[in-house]
Amino acid sequence: MSSNKKYWKSVEELENSSIVEALRNNEFVEEIPTEEFLGNADALASSGTSRRDFLKYVGFSTAAVTLAACEGPVHKSIPYVLQPEQIIPGVADYYATTVFDGFDFANLLVKTREGRPIKIDNNTISGAKFSANARIHASILSLYDSMRLKEPKLDGKNGSWSAVDLRIKSSLADAKAKGGQVVLLTNTLASPSTEKLIGEFIAKNPNAKHVVYDAVSSSEALDAFETVYGERALVDYDFSKASLIVSVGADFLGDWQGGGYDAGYAQGRIPAGPTGSKKMSRHFQFESNMTLSGAAADKRIPLSTANQKQALVQIYNIITGSSVAVSLDAKFKDEATKAAQQLKLAGSKGVLVSGIEDKNAQLLVLAINQVLASEAFSTVGTRQIRKGSNAVVSQLVKDMNAGSVHTLIMSGINPVYTLADSASFVSGLKKVKTSVAFSLKEDETASITTIAAPVPHYLEAWGDVVITKGTYSLTQPTIRPIFDTKQFQDVLLSLNGTPGNFYDYIKANSASVVTGSSWNKVLHDGVFVIGSSALSAGSVDYASAANAVAKSKSGGEFELVLYTKTGLGDGQQANNPWLQEFPDPITRVSWDNYVTVSNADAKKYNLTNEIVANGGLNGSYATITTADGAKLENVPVIVQPGQAVGTVGLALGYGRKAALKDEMQVGLNAYALYKNFNSVQSVTIAKANGVHEFACVQGQKTLMGRGDIIKETTLKTFNDEDPEHWNEQPMVSLDHEEVKATTVDLWESFDRSTGHHFNLSIDLNACTGCGACVIACHAENNVPVVGKAEVRRSRDMHWLRIDRYYSSESTFEGDNERKENIAGLSSSLSTFNEMEKAGDNPQVSFQPVMCQHCNHAPCETVCPVAATSHGREGQNHMAYNRCVGTRYCANNCPYKVRRFNWFLYNKNSEFDYHMNDDLGRMVLNPDVNVRSRGVMEKCSMCIQMTQATKLKAKNEGRPVADGEFQTACSNACSSGAMIFGDVNDAESKVAKLAADDRSYHLLEHVGTKPNVVYHVKVRNT
Repeated sequence: MSSNKKYWKSVEELENSSIVEALRNNEFVEEIPTEEFLGNADALASSGTSRRDFLKYVGFSTAAVTLAACEGPVHKSIPYVLQPEQIIPGVADYYATTVFDGFDFANLLVKTREGRPIKIDNNTISGAKFSANARIHASILSLYDSMRLKEPKLDGKNGSWSAVDLRIKSSLADAKAKGGQVVLLTNTLASPSTEKLIGEFIAKNPNAKHVVYDAVSSSEALDAFETVYGERALVDYDFSKASLIVSVGADFLGDWQGGGYDAGYAQGRIPAGPTGSKKMSRHFQFESNMTLSGAAADKRIPLSTANQKQALVQIYNIITGSSVAVSLDAKFKDEATKAAQQLKLAGSKGVLVSGIEDKNAQLLVLAINQVLASEAFSTVGTRQIRKGSNAVVSQLVKDMNAGSVHTLIMSGINPVYTLADSASFVSGLKKVKTSVAFSLKEDETASITTIAAPVPHYLEAWGDVVITKGTYSLTQPTIRPIFDTKQFQDVLLSLNGTPGNFYDYIKANSASVVTGSSWNKVLHDGVFVIGSSALSAGSVDYASAANAVAKSKSGGEFELVLYTKTGLGDGQQANNPWLQEFPDPITRVSWDNYVTVSNADAKKYNLTNEIVANGGLNGSYATITTADGAKLENVPVIVQPGQAVGTVGLALGYGRKAALKDEMQVGLNAYALYKNFNSVQSVTIAKANGVHEFACVQGQKTLMGRGDIIKETTLKTFNDEDPEHWNEQPMVSLDHEEVKATTVDLWESFDRSTGHHFNLSIDLNACTGCGACVIACHAENNVPVVGKAEVRRSRDMHWLRIDRYYSSESTFEGDNERKENIAGLSSSLSTFNEMEKAGDNPQVSFQPVMCQHCNHAPCETVCPVAATSHGREGQNHMAYNRCVGTRYCANNCPYKVRRFNWFLYNKNSEFDYHMNDDLGRMVLNPDVNVRSRGVMEKCSMCIQMTQATKLKAKNEGRPVADGEFQTACSNACSSGAMIFGDVNDAESKVAKLAADDRSYHLLEHVGTKPNVVYHVKVRNT
């Protein structure tokens, strides 16, 4: 039968907090302050209020909101004097490009309107395999960051590029004369043209060298791969070829080794997929922090990193037949043994990955996959996106402090912020005669160098990229540079005395690469596939590596596990309000980083979280101290179900101050604890005084405690039982007979069989909670950012949210077995009470929720001014000019997806985000209205996109092909969880998905007949 598991969003909800219950029944926790303009509140309260007075007050408040709603901004447009031939007003242009910023990478299509880049889409051409994550989708806004460095600065004063050129050349000549060292310190470039340029620079300057520094290091994995295969690179795993996946500390659905694995992973996670085989891959996850990968796993085992190393050795023993002694608790050893046995049984269809930052541990990963002959593990097309060496960077800092570095030229990095021993770097920088920082912003590093050189955003620049060996991608500008910027490569050309610009250099250099194609073709496509061959493994002493790993022991009171959050990543885009307001998929907290602790450890140290009366989340503070005395004080605490006992987590990328607006200067700099580039540190935790106020949406916009929100089953039940058993249909009584709720209507339906009728299908098995859809929706629909204080008041404006649910048992059968063993009332009460306690290792489900575009929409029937109405194509429309802000529609929506504009967010200094300045507003989509105060807004199912698709097909004299209709969220979804289309086209993918046995509607017993279809989650337990 279908699941009757208890799902919960927060520990407070699970423990039946009275506050949570009150919030469920009072969505609008802060009412419109009508008493401010109705006079004395005390007098009103003390006097009797007649029906006439009541209507007068209501009328007055409604009229006030109506007036506010009508105060829309007035714009005066100026026509072109000479219109550029390539620009047609109202028609979007798309440019293929590739982004690589040293941390994130993707193959993109950039949408421009009237010369302005306004949105990032995924390039889906053959060979373009990397899709944009949430940060890359948000990077379009960073182009219009008013805090960017606008012109060169020399010794803190504004200067010119000619002065910069002269100063650097003079310094190079001085260094050569005095025998001083010249260092180019950059992030991983992955650019063959730039690396060639640097080689030419070093040839002209023999006293120069190139040092590569990755803020978040993959050095140990690189060292291991280089030892075995002779190349400094990373494996590009193909999880679509694996039937069994074992991950030991690798969040491969997050940022592990650059991410981008979700598409391949999702292919194996959908039962009855394209092959109709009713099979799906199985996934074991050993980890400390609750991650996206752990949330998706069939079996998750919370372990400290020290225990993860022991588990890895145990798996190595079973796969290779070795007998290295391990010290692991019996229950954990049993779990590792089970995973290893299944991995061995899977053979070439199995794969093991690990994020343990230890060269010997990474050698074991390579050994295990070699023995398995894993198809998912291939040395063809290795990743070139990490090249840094911890040892070389550490030596550079020593050389700087020794005074041997004369000239330091930096590009794409911010070591003053990201290095743990930042003070040592700063002291060394003072001994460098000339220091140059090529940077987008006058950040922590650029602000203290002798020269701060502004570089263009990647959307203003030329470049070439090799993300994986055997592919060649081009980066092209989509807008002329907004500020007086210059590419690092153009400056290198000048220093080398090479004529021409970097565009000419790339074009000439590409001739030997893109054989069989042309420059224009590659530029149009954005990517060119060359192909590569597999690498041969050398002879390595894996036994010694296994013995070394087995000797690892935990030290200290706690293990601190540093990680990068889905929103901010390594912190490059800390001034991006879209990312700051993006709720973390796991904790649902925005505008903060925090230390995550297990429920058991929280109780031990009296660390608490509490949801307060206005829906906000409060938490304790803690002080974190490392073994060598480094300390972070007053770190907010989140009690995280699933956190391994004895471990705590903390996100990098926060705590920046330089070149950030005041509102974006949030959180604490966890890089200060990133000692020796190791993300695992031994620490102690102590409770600090005070209470922290989080901007957390986990307790907001709940579905009022209704059931059948998440439907799930096991793969065995899915295969062995009829759909009626695992996708149970809600029943209602009609004429004293039980009938399916979907067959009963309160209203007459009109004929929807002609024309288009749009549906959105969401597969809960494929959704990883990555949030790319949320940011894409922001960009496409001009969704405003409201700030931490307003989010805390339940006033976030996201049109699309990704609800995260926990279930108490770690296995699906656990809940059912406990229920089936209940005997009698007393047992029933005690058992259900125990089941409501927070599990140490809950299962996790993600569910994207937006306006369901109900065919029988309850919002439409209560709107007094017909501002919301239904279209023949299935979309629920909003006429903003008609809306008077009664909020009746939001109150009557069972899905809680409507957002009320409490304020005018556009051109309002109280909301100093991108809509408050002319530069930031350049990102706005002209096809979507910017809403004014006092109106209701919500998902429109991107009607502007569907209309544009129809017009394009009409102009070309053809029908719309399946897959052409898209919404912002479906277009951004790289895992295939969201599919949009016309259900009236019987052959369309969405029509087949809507008719699938796994399909169901959210709260379908309410009878709203939504146009958003969900698919039952199946677990391979």
